[in-house]
Amino acid sequence: MSSTQDVLKNASTLASYNVLLQVMFRVLTFLLNAFTLRFVSKELIGVVNVRLTLLYSTLVFLSREAFRRACLSGESGTNRSWRQVINLLWLTVPLGVLWAILLGCVWLWLLEVPDSQTVPYYGPAVVLFALSGVQELLAEPLWILAQAHMFVSLKVVAESLAMIAKCSVTVVLVVFAREWGLYIFSAAHLVYTGFLVLCYAVYFLRFLGSKEAEKKSFPLQRVADLLPCRADGEPLVDWALARLTWSFFKQSFLKQILTEGERYVMTFLNVLSFGDQGIYDIVNNLGSMVARFIFLPIEESFYIFFAKVLVRGRDIRSQKQEEVAIAAEVLERLLKLVLVIGLIITVFGYAYSHLALDIYGGSLLSSGAGSSLLRCYSSYVLLLAVNGVTECFVFAAMSQEEVDKYNLVMLALSVSFLVLSYVLTWWAGGVGFILANCLNMGLRILHSCLYIHRYFKFSQWKPLRGLLPSPLLVLALCVSAGVTTVSESLLCCERGWLLRMVHVGVGGVCLLLVLTALVLTETQLIAFVRTQLLPRYRKKHT
Repeated sequence: MSSTQDVLKNASTLASYNVLLQVMFRVLTFLLNAFTLRFVSKELIGVVNVRLTLLYSTLVFLSREAFRRACLSGESGTNRSWRQVINLLWLTVPLGVLWAILLGCVWLWLLEVPDSQTVPYYGPAVVLFALSGVQELLAEPLWILAQAHMFVSLKVVAESLAMIAKCSVTVVLVVFAREWGLYIFSAAHLVYTGFLVLCYAVYFLRFLGSKEAEKKSFPLQRVADLLPCRADGEPLVDWALARLTWSFFKQSFLKQILTEGERYVMTFLNVLSFGDQGIYDIVNNLGSMVARFIFLPIEESFYIFFAKVLVRGRDIRSQKQEEVAIAAEVLERLLKLVLVIGLIITVFGYAYSHLALDIYGGSLLSSGAGSSLLRCYSSYVLLLAVNGVTECFVFAAMSQEEVDKYNLVMLALSVSFLVLSYVLTWWAGGVGFILANCLNMGLRILHSCLYIHRYFKFSQWKPLRGLLPSPLLVLALCVSAGVTTVSESLLCCERGWLLRMVHVGVGGVCLLLVLTALVLTETQLIAFVRTQLLPRYRKKHT
């Protein structure tokens, strides 16, 4: 029981620090985009943020995501051989090189090449972005070791330094070497991945063989243990883990299509111009800030918790009941937490989207479809929130056979998403991407909820109750939605800054009303957040 509590404590700490890290990332990216909008064209931003970023994310995701999910799984328990895990993880590098070659050829010779006057140095930028992805994979074995042993501060420091370095290089080159075009962003991305690898390498060079490593009973003692080699009396890799990795790999390919589907449609089907892609991506990044810096860290950290507490593929009645009880309680609280956050974003996002875009990027963003895009995305955030938590539990509890079956579901969702994106984009422009995402995300949530219902069907726990907010909270949200919508129509946004500030004040009062209803009715959720997700309070509490 105590070990389970320790895992929960470590997962909660990891989630808390990941949230802080993502806040910093999104704030820096937010400021960087606002800055670069004043110096470079929207076409160049579209190529960088959509096409080149898609190249990098596809390469990295397909090369490592399956390895991460398999190697962080709790199925093998404490009997896992870290020598075999390290050997398996080094396969990410040659796999990354293979993907870099294949994807680089597609990006260079099969896709439409941007106009060299508007977007210079496209070819070299493709090569450099692919190289940065391979460079980041060099740190993958170290990243897995850090995550598995809950080295929470390492990830925070490494990614913080890397992001600061990237932003610094971008700002300097945009101001003093604007004519470099795509070289600016390629160099900045290489610096980012280089800093990541350097930080992880320096940390483990100092950590291995130290007294701290001995105190923590770290499974590796020497730097040479981080390199691939065969141990006496055991295979080169754990073949059961390798098969699980293959199952996740098939799933990750489909999940990547779902995650980045709109970028694939934009890149391969040319439904939007490069300038429109730039506007869409800026609005998309602005709308997804909360999803990325709150929901994603929670999903990543509590996937580790569920994977360590639950035995993959085993019926609930054949597992330790005290651990199942903790897992069910945590799942219910997490669902309630992300649901409440998502509802607040949906309600207030509708009335304040136009004002936010006008302040951020001026009429370039707030005019046209920008406001409609951000309003739709505010509703999509609610679905993102719920799906992240339900899927992190489902992926941790599924057996390998169930994962393989789910791959078929993901295949169907991927095909339907691509078709819907293409059709809805021709009908509604950029908003069509968000509508297609909403439909697919809803289907994924339905599948996960059905799995969770079956999983706990013959037990006393009903974690899906976390999806039912209190009536008072629902009433407060409905009143706030009506009041802020009327406030926007009367006070915002072409009548001067004074009325804009009054509109913001109305929103502040409504938010206070919602938070008061939350504190009065969701006492168990408040206690969970204070004791598990706020590090300072948890230290005092324990």
